[in-house]
Amino acid sequence: MRAVPLGPRSLLSLLLVGAVGVIAFGWPFLAPPASALNAHAQDAPWLFAVLLVLLVAVVAATISESGLGAKAVAMLGVLAATGAALRPIGAGTAGIEPMFFLMVLSGRVLGPGFGFVLGSVTMFASALLTGGVGPWLPFQMLAMGWFTMGAGLLPGRAALRGRTELALLSLYGFLAAFAYGTAMNLAGWPFMGTLASGIAFDPDAAVPVNLARFVAYCVATSLGWDLGRAVVTVVLTLTVGPAVLRALRRATRRAAFETGVTFQDR
Repeated sequence: MRAVPLGPRSLLSLLLVGAVGVIAFGWPFLAPPASALNAHAQDAPWLFAVLLVLLVAVVAATISESGLGAKAVAMLGVLAATGAALRPIGAGTAGIEPMFFLMVLSGRVLGPGFGFVLGSVTMFASALLTGGVGPWLPFQMLAMGWFTMGAGLLPGRAALRGRTELALLSLYGFLAAFAYGTAMNLAGWPFMGTLASGIAFDPDAAVPVNLARFVAYCVATSLGWDLGRAVVTVVLTLTVGPAVLRALRRATRRAAFETGVTFQDR
């Protein structure tokens, strides 16, 4: 049962924002050293941030038109508020970010369309709650949208249950936690000046050199945090996951998102 079915326009919008997102995150490795984009290395993240805000808004609106009714909006609001409230719990503590496990389970039960909207809205709400608004926020919204949407794309959503499903979700949460951290490293890495560190992005260097710098940057700055996030996501999925999955599926059945509302003359 999917709260938000993905129609052709929704799929097209997701593909568009995905393609632009890949460019926005990966342009340091896609643009040749002599390109005009590298000449504006300090400006590019800001330009992509503005573009991503617009694209995420367009995708959310398109998916909403595909079937985000009143019941689904209520579910979205509750889950986004819960995720936003969970995020500050681990603020300042390496990797303790319980919101990620909730995004995995919600995307699994409610599908990729709902998952993308939920991940983006949750990250936006949590940024307002914690004061984490900045040029990195659109990248966080897109990365979290992908993170949650990916859980909805995992196989066996209708039939797979029990320990096998928990193992699948745990594995996904573990790997996706590192993927999220790597994506956010890509978003912030170009901001570093080449004189600040030997692991900073160098617009004049070749791709292999910058790739080595980026790997060193990830190891030095975020590997411990990403590992903590991955472990916390796995632990919470295995311990609290069964109860949360049952609650989400029960709420989805009772809300009957796919049941159309009809009116009869009396």
